[in-house]
Parts: sequence; C-alpha cells; structure tokens
Amino acid sequence: MSLIEVKNLHKSFGNLQVLKNLNLNVENGERIAIIGGSGCGKSVFLRSLELLETPDSGQIFIDGDEITAKNANINLIRRKMGMVYQKFNLFSHMNVLDNLCLAPIKLNGVPKSEAQSKAMEWLAKVGLTSKAHSMPANLSGGQQQRIAICRCLMMNPKVLLFDEPTSALDPTMVGEVLAMIRMLTKEDITMLIVTHEMNFARDVADRVLFFADGGIYEEGTPKEIFDEPKREKTIAFIRKLKFFSYAINSRHFDLLAMQGGIRMFSQKYGLPSSLAYRLQLCCEELIYEMIGGCYDKNDRNIDISLEISYSESDSSTNLKMISTGKNFNPFEDSHDSDESEDIHLGISILQKIAKDIKYNYTDNKNYIEAIL
Repeated sequence: MSLIEVKNLHKSFGNLQVLKNLNLNVENGERIAIIGGSGCGKSVFLRSLELLETPDSGQIFIDGDEITAKNANINLIRRKMGMVYQKFNLFSHMNVLDNLCLAPIKLNGVPKSEAQSKAMEWLAKVGLTSKAHSMPANLSGGQQQRIAICRCLMMNPKVLLFDEPTSALDPTMVGEVLAMIRMLTKEDITMLIVTHEMNFARDVADRVLFFADGGIYEEGTPKEIFDEPKREKTIAFIRKLKFFSYAINSRHFDLLAMQGGIRMFSQKYGLPSSLAYRLQLCCEELIYEMIGGCYDKNDRNIDISLEISYSESDSSTNLKMISTGKNFNPFEDSHDSDESEDIHLGISILQKIAKDIKYNYTDNKNYIEAIL
C-alpha cells in the first residue's frame, strides 16, 4: 500500500474548479516536487491532504487511514504529516525551544526533558543551537523557517508537506532553507514540495508533477520534465515562453496592427530593437509569400496563423506559421518567377538569422518553424 493515495479528488471554489479528478500515489521515502503556474491548484492540493481545504469529493488515504472518511479521527491522522507553510507561523510569545517542544509534550505526552533533548539535536543539525532561547522576532526569516521545519520534525511525521517554503523569504535567505531541505533527503523522509525553485526541484526530487488544467498535467523524472517535456503547457512553463499570435483571414489584413503588436511584444520582453525590426520584416514578407503561393488569386478563404514565442530561460525566439491551401515551401518554391528578387527580402533575412528552419506539409496545411 502506498503511503499516500489520492482518488478522484475534486475541489471547487464557487464556479471555479481548481482540482478535477486528481489521482496520485506516493510511495514511502519518495520525494516529489510539485510545480506549475500561479493559481493552478498546487497549494490547494497540499492543503487538501490535511483537510485544511475540504474536497468536494474523492478519497485521501494517509498510511492506510482515510482522512476523508466521515468518522475519521482527522487530528490523529494529521499527526502523520508535517506541513511547512509560506509563513513561518511560530508562536511569537514563545522562545525557539518552547516552540519546538509544545506539540510533542501536549499531543504525544513526551516528557519535557526528552522533548528538549530532541529539540537541541535538531537545532544542532541546522546550526541554530545558539538560538534555542531566542524569540522568533529576533530571528531572520531564513532562521524562522528552519525552526518551523524542525518543529514539524519533532512530531516524527511520515511525510513532510512544503507549501512554497521560500516564497516569503528575502533572496539572500532562500539558500539556507533549501540547503536544510536537501539535508533532509538523507533522513529518508517522504516529502511533497510545492516550489518555484526549478533547479532545486531538479536536484532533490525523484518525481516531478506539473500542475495545470485542474490536476497533474504531466509527470516524470526531473530529466523527463525539465529536459524532455512532452506536453505543450509543460514546455511553455519550463522554458518560460511568452507568446505573440496573429491570425490572417483576408488578403487585406491589418498589417500595421500586426507590426505594432510585434513591436510591443518585443519591447515588453526586452528583445533588441534590431531583432524586432527583422521579425516585422520577416513576418510581413513570409505572409505575403504564403498568400501568393498557397492560394489562387480569386481565393478568399485565407487562413494563416502566426506565432512568435520568446524563451526567458535561454533568450531564444521562435517564429511559427501555419497556412492552409496548396503545398508551398517559400524557401524553395517561387510563385511568380517574373517578379523582382526583392520580394523575397524577408525570406532571405530569415534564412540568414535563423539557427534552424523547418518546413512540412501535413493534413493540407503548410507548417513553418524558424528558431532564431
């Protein structure tokens, strides 16, 4: 039996469906990183495991016990899990040692001396023994979050749930918290980590879940997700793609609107003005080439889509165009050999600046992709 089993989980807030028919098994000792865009349900899923959010339907089993059952002892099952929040949630009126010892003493009946001894062991592991009698207000954000993690560990949980544990920290403090979580991977503790730290997720996870469309959109090993993603939204997220798209449905399309859109897109994401100009020229010439090569002069059914994508991860720019109509490769064919050569200026420029150009004709459509 898996340590965590989630079956057909649904959760909505009013008309907004956040989780939809989500299923997941987590094995003992497994480390899972959960990534995805803001609002995709990552934190809601994590909170649902402890019933901090009540699912609309579905079942959740923790170490064989169903926490979603009507007669479940929720508090007892929750003790098998430790949740580390974005905010540290330390008791401000207690010093560090008391923060760590409160739950084991009150909930598990551990003698005070034993609890304090264990607390000092964890503080030693994270380099904070000198802070045992400090108040939370006198600690840095990174120190408070490390104490919050230690507090969870004091209860000997079977699984640790991290809900973006570094999102509330100053960038200078993020490293110390991530280093502590890396240290915990040696303790053979099952962990589910919601994070925006992609390099960290790659380093510590056995499995990565990409959340989108109400659930697990794609999953795999860190190499599969970060280096070889298969699905469109995963690729866009991992490569931090930004898009500009434009549709042409007439020979008399609004060229100035398209050119203005390319210019604004380039300025928004910091593309060099020289590249923006070349994109404008290439797109204009390529569109007119496709109109002339794919369609008859009297054909009014023009259907051409243009997409420019920019990757923040490697600063690459891709240009894609799809056109219905006849099979026409603008990089090899000429629809009118009598026309002057300068009509192909944009095509020539695109060939010079592109690292790679691909063309194919499939399902009665022309597909062009250029990597700049």
